[in-house]
Amino acid sequence: MTDNPQPSAELQALDRLVGTWKVTGGADGTVRYEWMPGRFFLLQHVELNQYGQPVTGLEVIGNLRPFGEPASTDVVSRFYDATGNTFDYVYELTGDTLTIWAGAKGSPAYYQGSFNSDGTAVTGEWTYPGGGGYTCTMTRI
Repeated sequence: MTDNPQPSAELQALDRLVGTWKVTGGADGTVRYEWMPGRFFLLQHVELNQYGQPVTGLEVIGNLRPFGEPASTDVVSRFYDATGNTFDYVYELTGDTLTIWAGAKGSPAYYQGSFNSDGTAVTGEWTYPGGGGYTCTMTRI
């Protein structure tokens, strides 16, 4: 471990998400992103309706740093919902393209979306194995 660890550049790139967003499309509602003090973890507060069901929860996004080990290179997360489920993801932001892999990086279930030119909207699609998925847009409010 280093004496003065710093948040990774890959995690800090997600600063573009900080704020409150209105979600429309296959899921509707709001999400809010905020940094924990120190900026090692980005929190997402979720209040959505998806397929007629409420989805309420908290996602913690950051690099894994097990005791005594260096930080992981992937930006990973765990989502905790109000019904006791947990879901793991991997986040990547390359240029204006945000990819969120469900489970492991390279998973056949993923979201890919693009920020508009002024960063006030992200439009993309969730893709699921065997077909399905949905398009959604997040608009900064």
